[in-house]
Amino acid sequence: MKKAITLLICLSLFIPFVNGQDVKDYSNNEFKTIFGDRHVSHGGYGSLTFNYSQINGKDAILMGARGAWVIGHSFALGIAGYGFLNDYSYNPNLAEGRNVNLTGGYGGLLMEPIIFGKFPVHISIPILIGAGGIAYTSTWNPYPYDYEDFDLFVEDATGFMVVEPGLELEINVVRFFRVAIGGYYRYTSKITLYQTPEDVLNGWSAGITLKFGKF
Repeated sequence: MKKAITLLICLSLFIPFVNGQDVKDYSNNEFKTIFGDRHVSHGGYGSLTFNYSQINGKDAILMGARGAWVIGHSFALGIAGYGFLNDYSYNPNLAEGRNVNLTGGYGGLLMEPIIFGKFPVHISIPILIGAGGIAYTSTWNPYPYDYEDFDLFVEDATGFMVVEPGLELEINVVRFFRVAIGGYYRYTSKITLYQTPEDVLNGWSAGITLKFGKF
């Protein structure tokens, strides 16, 4: 899996150079560069993401946002961040008498090659490289029907590094709005939580991203 992720990142970084080249007459003596001519368009977008995944064998929801600078319709560079939580379950070793779940977040640098972005339906390859934190949290409500009296406890917490490449099918709905349906693989450094697998966050996720901006 490590080799596959490394290969995907390398290919993704190479794609914008190929994708950005127009078919031109190179018979003259004009100086050429890998980024093409000087007239490169610039734009940007903000987005919201809603994903489903499995964390520690339980259903999990991830919600996030991105902000990126779009260069030449073929490459986006920016930042992204996500928060997550999985279903509550009973674990007497962590919190006697209380349910616990895994929750946290991560974010960092976003690199996103866009393949044939001017086409109505096209491909993008978002890659996030960053860091985050994860914690076991528990809840306690002494009055089951009083939702204002609600306590949250952190039982154990740790940090991690993360790499998350993805593949998205994007649809140009209108000029300023795109919808992307994607799949992603989340790979982290070792997680050191009580009675928890060190690769508890490694795994696939899938969902939808709503993008607004100038592409």
